[in-house]
Amino acid sequence: MRAWQVERRKRTRRLIELGGLIVKAGIVDLTGDDRAIILGALLWMADKLQSEQGEHARALWSAKGKRAFEMEQKEEALTVSQEP
Repeated sequence: MRAWQVERRKRTRRLIELGGLIVKAGIVDLTGDDRAIILGALLWMADKLQSEQGEHARALWSAKGKRAFEMEQKEEALTVSQEP
């Protein structure tokens, strides 16, 4: 496989994973899949991260995201342990 193909696949995988986060957070359902709302919210986040409150927002959102990933792992572990 050529180098450009490898890079393209890496980029595609990354974009799919990032889109999955938007779905996992419930944003698609909450906005009725309104792309303008989703983009507007993401732009608001970018503005917030660039503001004086950026470090505070980053710490808050990071902690919340880590908790969500931990809860998901616990739920998956419970599901696997309950399978016959």
